[in-house]
Amino acid sequence: MRMELTAVFHEAEEGGYVAQVMEIPGAISQGETLEEARANLEDAVRLLIETSEIMVEGRIAGRRAIYEPLLIDEAA
Repeated sequence: MRMELTAVFHEAEEGGYVAQVMEIPGAISQGETLEEARANLEDAVRLLIETSEIMVEGRIAGRRAIYEPLLIDEAA
């Protein structure tokens, strides 16, 4: 699965970079370099998605469920 999200990087007061994803609340990380911040942010997003999947599976365990792609067009 491939997603395109918006990463935002800004310099941290103590040095390095803080990284966030605009479309996912709580997707935030940091790194000493931009490359490290980027890699750490990617890991954070993967972990958030994995955790969400585990939580949803737990809530629907034993129930009939329908899985389908959700495609969202950009707002006009």
